[in-house]
Amino acid sequence: MLVCGPGPGYGKTDENRENGSGTQSVRPILLSLSGKPAMEFQDRVLKCVDCGDEFIFTAGEQLFFHDKQFKNDPKRCKQCKAKRANGGPRVRTETRTRCSACSEETTVPFRPTQGRPVLCRFCFQKAQTGQLVPAAPVQH
Repeated sequence: MLVCGPGPGYGKTDENRENGSGTQSVRPILLSLSGKPAMEFQDRVLKCVDCGDEFIFTAGEQLFFHDKQFKNDPKRCKQCKAKRANGGPRVRTETRTRCSACSEETTVPFRPTQGRPVLCRFCFQKAQTGQLVPAAPVQH
């Protein structure tokens, strides 16, 4: 058996090669490595964890993942992956807590760790300019 992979016209049927359209092939890719049984890769439909749309994990992409020894299938469609790479909006978790300096209730964009002071925006800005020395954290 041979190793099939991307090449000119890859992913197109004979009919599509003639007219130039780029529809994906449904033919499986067979892989054989030094006498081991052949692995068969076929296009699979996966669901994007960000937008919930379905996308195709092509046989060629599966072969690439296999060659690179990636263990997990992709989670995101190409559009969501591109948005994420370009610094799209990220969801931050807000935690409600009390300021260690003034005891006002505030929200912070991280999970506070025990033993470290947490400051509200006002006290944090004062501490940055050197006008405030944070009080010792309250042990609960």
